[in-house]
Amino acid sequence: MSKMVEEHWAAQRARGPATVLAIGTANPPNVLYQADYPDFYFRVTKSEHMTQLKEKFKRICDKSAIRKRHLHLTEELLEKNPNICAHMAPSLDARQDIAVVEVPKLAKEAATKAIKEWGRPKSDITHLIFCTTCGVDMPGADYQLTTLLGLRPTVRRTMLYQQGCFAGGTVLRHAKDFAENNRGARVLAVCSEFTVMNFSGPSEAHLDSMVGMALFGDGASAVIVGADPDFAIERPLFQLVSTTQTIVPDSDGAIKCHLKEVGLTLHLVKNVPDLISNNMDKILEEAFAPLGIRDWNSIFWTAHPGGAAILDQLEAKLGLNKEKLKTTRTVLREYGNMSSACVCFVLDEMRRSSLEEGKTTSGEGLEWGILLGFGPGLTVETVVLRSVPISTAN
Repeated sequence: MSKMVEEHWAAQRARGPATVLAIGTANPPNVLYQADYPDFYFRVTKSEHMTQLKEKFKRICDKSAIRKRHLHLTEELLEKNPNICAHMAPSLDARQDIAVVEVPKLAKEAATKAIKEWGRPKSDITHLIFCTTCGVDMPGADYQLTTLLGLRPTVRRTMLYQQGCFAGGTVLRHAKDFAENNRGARVLAVCSEFTVMNFSGPSEAHLDSMVGMALFGDGASAVIVGADPDFAIERPLFQLVSTTQTIVPDSDGAIKCHLKEVGLTLHLVKNVPDLISNNMDKILEEAFAPLGIRDWNSIFWTAHPGGAAILDQLEAKLGLNKEKLKTTRTVLREYGNMSSACVCFVLDEMRRSSLEEGKTTSGEGLEWGILLGFGPGLTVETVVLRSVPISTAN
């Protein structure tokens, strides 16, 4: 009997590592340019009389390294929901009514693109992972997306709420486990994030909230992950070699979000860039020790674009060449910080630019790379990636 169990156990597991087989991204059509955003923000929140605070907010926006962002919240929509614009006004019902509809809708758009690129029928999707920080409901966004896409009712769903910016790495960690421990599995992993839950009016007493107003945008990303690719149809992009999750020492309270009647409140401390960059060398050493890699300029970088200050500190503390965070800075510039969805935008930008620039692999011509997510906790997610040759992937 024990032999039968062992054989059954072995038959359930994949032969090779999980791979990213397709990527899709989506944003709301409404675009706000950062140069115009302070005027928009203080106008819609009826705060134009707060001239000194507006000047301070302009300086925050100017230093953000963001050119534009996509937001579902238009001026017309905010006029219909004035409590969303007021600082600390009860508004959770209005926010929820928007989020529970729009979060799965944008997720569908990103997932549809990923499925089309993948090339196999959506009925071959065996697992769904859905991650968001907004629109808590039952049945959840995973259920809604299953219905919107027309997935099989037997698809195995996992719903992740209230994880935050590091969770782009979290969904890949779970997708890797599902793909490698269920032979033939094809995992659709989706992140869909909206600022509707944390948008609020300005306050001198809550400048950290205003930093969030200057940084965050709306977006959704979707990846399809599976092991043992069928090369007749599928075109692997990156192998998911290993994953880790780490709580940064002495970082309790550095980033906190609380869901209240007024929406999702954000609390930051100024030394977040230092906390992340000071501990990153050790995190990377542990991740790459089995591969004998210690030169961080020899790998490609897919880092969460949490903010310009964090990226600057990473470069300085790790001695990174300027081009290492080029794709991350591109996503920050064009989309802002889209929380958990962000890092897969970076992964998508990397494989696209690698192809356009004639690189030999999807990872800028390099074999090994790192995907980093960081957020509340402070929590850092790491995924060691192995890039697939472009000749094989396309």
